[in-house]
Amino acid sequence: MKIVTQNKNAYRAVHIEERLEAGIVLSGTEVKSIRAGKVQLADAYVHVAGGEAFLLKAHVAEYVAGSWTNHAPTRRRKLLLHRREIGRIKSKIDEKGFTVVPLKVYLNDKGLIKVELGIGRGKKLHDRREDMKRRDAERDIRRVFRRGS
Repeated sequence: MKIVTQNKNAYRAVHIEERLEAGIVLSGTEVKSIRAGKVQLADAYVHVAGGEAFLLKAHVAEYVAGSWTNHAPTRRRKLLLHRREIGRIKSKIDEKGFTVVPLKVYLNDKGLIKVELGIGRGKKLHDRREDMKRRDAERDIRRVFRRGS
């Protein structure tokens, strides 16, 4: 598995409770651009409508060598999930406070592009502050051990 990009902001803003793997419908220039690492998931989220799941606001840069057949960078992309998984996502989104965000885009062992989705609740401000304090404390501890060795 080769990770193309990760959504580090999602880990800061959401308590991830469940993870799913989904395929994604892409055009040819999008595949080439993603393989080149030109994808950003910073503001992306998943929306369920009409029994289908879609990835919205994911930015896939236009392929440099593409011509008039190039894709729109932030177009809506269909996610390939089983009906049961889509139903579970829909029921979680309908619950108050739950959201579905893409965590990473990667190439699996067969070379197919996959998206890892995280289902979770948004963090409150005090949760974010606790996480920052914990990360700072861990960083200070690592720094002390490096100096002492």
